Amino acid sequence: MQTSQLLLEGVEIMLFGMGSVFVFLVLLIYCIRLMSFLTARFVSEPAATPAPIRAASAVDADADTLAAIKAAIHLHRARRA
Repeated sequence: MQTSQLLLEGVEIMLFGMGSVFVFLVLLIYCIRLMSFLTARFVSEPAATPAPIRAASAVDADADTLAAIKAAIHLHRARRA
């Protein structure tokens, strides 16, 4: 085989491969859209939302916990400097 024939065959194989990947991706997109449509149509009840978690405020923490936090912050800043 000549170089030009090999080059043309390589381009042909490349186009076939890129075309098959493109077709697969388009098919995948349509399958995902179909699944989304079916899910929205048949699952009409909303999901139960969990109760919001109340964040602990500084008032809830006792004095010992606050002192330990302050000491840890001070120690961290002292080591970093």
